[in-house]
Order: sequence, then C-alpha cells, then structure tokens
Amino acid sequence: MPPLHDELAERVRARVRRDGVTLDPQAAAAYVGEEVRRYSEHALGDVDATLPDEAGTRRDVLAQITGFGALQPLLDDPEIEEIWINAPDTIFVARGGVKANAPIELTSDTVRDLVERMLATTGRRLDLSSPFVDASLPDGSRLHVVIPEVTARHWAINIRKFVPRVRTLNSLVREGALTRHAGEFLRMSMIAGANILVSGATHTGKTTLIGALLGAGPAHSRVVTVEETFELAPAIDDWVALQCRQPSLEGSGEITLRHLVRESLRMRPDRIALGEVRGAEAFDLLIALNSGVPGISSIHANGAQDALAKLSTLALLAGGNVDIPFVTSTVAAVVDVVVHCTIDRSGHRSVDEIVALTGSGREVESLFRRDRGQLEATGVAPTRTSKFDSAGLDIRALLEHR
Repeated sequence: MPPLHDELAERVRARVRRDGVTLDPQAAAAYVGEEVRRYSEHALGDVDATLPDEAGTRRDVLAQITGFGALQPLLDDPEIEEIWINAPDTIFVARGGVKANAPIELTSDTVRDLVERMLATTGRRLDLSSPFVDASLPDGSRLHVVIPEVTARHWAINIRKFVPRVRTLNSLVREGALTRHAGEFLRMSMIAGANILVSGATHTGKTTLIGALLGAGPAHSRVVTVEETFELAPAIDDWVALQCRQPSLEGSGEITLRHLVRESLRMRPDRIALGEVRGAEAFDLLIALNSGVPGISSIHANGAQDALAKLSTLALLAGGNVDIPFVTSTVAAVVDVVVHCTIDRSGHRSVDEIVALTGSGREVESLFRRDRGQLEATGVAPTRTSKFDSAGLDIRALLEHR
C-alpha cells in the first residue's frame, strides 16, 4: 500500500482519538471521506501531490481503518479461495485451485498488526507458549497462523476463505465433480442414514462435498456439526454448529473435538457431521456411530482404503485400553460408504471413487471408479443394503443399471 495511504490512515486515527468517538463502519467511512477530500483540496493548491484515484484511496484507507489493510482486496475478491503469507514480501493466492503470486508486499510490523486485528474478536491467542492458532474471521473464513521459533523466521499465515455460495449435489454434477448417477447414489445414501467418510488430500473439496451431502439429507433432519473452526454451512433449517475452544492463559477451559462429539449426542441429532477427523476423536466418532446416530466426516488420505486404515489408527490414540480388534470390527460395522476426492493440476476437483464396506474387516466393494477421466458405475451393488431397504430405496436397481 502506498506510503501516502498509510499517512492518511494515521491522520484518520489521530482525529478519532482526538474526538473520542466509537468508530463504527459508517463513522469510519465519513472520517476517511473527509480526510481524503481535505488532502485533495490541499493538493489543488500544489501543497501536496494530487491523488490519481480518489475513490481507490478512500477504499484503501478505509480497509486499513476497519478492514485488513492490503489484504482486504484479496479477501473481497470472490475468485480467490485462499491466501497465504510465507514472508511479508512473499504472498500467494489460489484461484480455482491454481496458485498465483499476489501483487502486494507488507512489512513484518504490518503482518503482526493484521493478525492482531484478525484475532481481536475471536478470543484466541498467539504467543510463545501458544505459537499456533486456528480461528474464524467475521465472514467465516478460516485463519491459521504459526510464528517463530516454530517457523524459521517469518510468521506463516493461511486464510481459507468462506465462499458464500451454496453447493448442492446437482451443482457439483453440473460442474463435473461427479456424475448424476453417482450423485443419486449419494443422495439415497443420505436419505437412508448411511455413515459416510469423505477422504482426499488438502483442497480436494471434501468440506464442499460434505455440505452438499448434508443438504441432500431428509428435509426434517436435525444436524449437529462439530469442527475445530467453523467451516461447514449446510443449506438446512435445523442445524447447530459447534467448534473447539483453546485453553485460557491459565491452561483451563479447553474444549476438544472429543468433548464436542460426546456433547453432540445429547442434542438430539439425526446426523452428526465431524468436519475432519485427525486425532483421538476418531474413537468417539466410532462410538457415536455405533450408538445408531448417522454420521459423516472427512479425513485426509490417499485413497478409500487408506482412509479406513487411518481412521482405525487414529482411534487407537484414545487410550491404551483401546485395542486393534475392537477398532477394526467397529470400523467395519459402522462405516457404510467412503467417497474419495481428488484435484488435478488445473485445479478441477472431482470424486475419484466411491466404495462400500462389506462388513468384513476393511474389505470394500468399488461402486464407482474414475476411468479415463469419467466416474463410472462398476455395476456392483453393496453387500449391505439393510439401511436402503428400510428407507424403501432400491439401491440394487440403481447400481446394477449402468
């Protein structure tokens, strides 16, 4: 941001301090407008350099006062999905899954000031004793920050933006993420109350798919979502969102995913959605699913089989009294469907495979598999169809018709 804009922002702050007012967005816009106008009037008398873009100056200065400075235009750009800062002069963005350099440079002090402003209303902290932070910005975007000495030199910042558009299974079909045939199978799985695990690498569209699946469930369903930071935004009426809480400075008050999964069972859910399973909460999720409450979750994995193996391994982290035979048999009994997502070099996200568990260990049946770029039904119907049968859904007719 030009030095002149920094100077004008400081003039506005000085006036606000002098006037002793509470700076809401409307008041901030008025103060910025007056200061920019005053500067332009002086510039006409050759006192100062003229402003080539008065409207742009007002926008930039206002972003410094009430927004997030030079990052605000990136946050406002609907095409940008994610922003990350490796160093004050090394900033990247992702558009449509493709990385690009951001044409801005910051200073170390500016980066710290921006992070402090982002965390101001979250109740989360960042210091030497807690060098990581996950938080939600006011627009729902997810903020992740790591500071030295965990990082080598500079603060590392990732902002995964909240894109305010509702994705449905039909829209994912139109975008080529999956076929209508596969979309219908997943819709029937949600209606039947199947337990679904969505796997894939980072940025493969797992959260988007979960949101679409939740929207495809029965209209009367009550859903409780459990996340480290709020990301899921399903288009349903009866929905409660829970997120974790970091411990206080005294080390108390922490609320973990394990706690939230257990708590969600007391909230009369028709389905539990765990944003991502990555630790011992895998055990609590399996116990919840084994109690008869349908669930859906995402997990980072290289494939459907790897996802099941990882889920089993993570569940063992819950304690020494949890053994492998129990976990393996529980995974086989409660997980019905695994949907694996991928992203190609052009940034296109798609479903790569859909498998069903047979109920015998981690043995699976491939129902849909991507072949030569197209997600095709294999013609195989799942061995376990009791949930579909109970819901009056003829899943065999759907899958055996290719």
